[in-house]
Amino acid sequence: MIDLKDVASFTDYFVLCTGSSDRMLDALAKSVVETFKGKQKRKGRIEGEAQHGWLVVDFGDVVVHLFSPDQRDYYRLEELWREGKVLLRVK
Repeated sequence: MIDLKDVASFTDYFVLCTGSSDRMLDALAKSVVETFKGKQKRKGRIEGEAQHGWLVVDFGDVVVHLFSPDQRDYYRLEELWREGKVLLRVK
């Protein structure tokens, strides 16, 4: 999780996750939407398709990026947004 409040005007946080298959990416996206809907009473919008290796769930102030390993390595959002503060890193 990266805090972007002082770096970006369009969101406060990025959450970056990796899924090992298309099915896992779809399941993660649906789970994120359901969790926010139930606990935060907020609707998220899923963009992208799992077979392309990158899904985005946009809640406005929180944007969740779900990548295949190859796409995460290719786009390297952690490096692109390195000015943000890493709040949590789980391996």
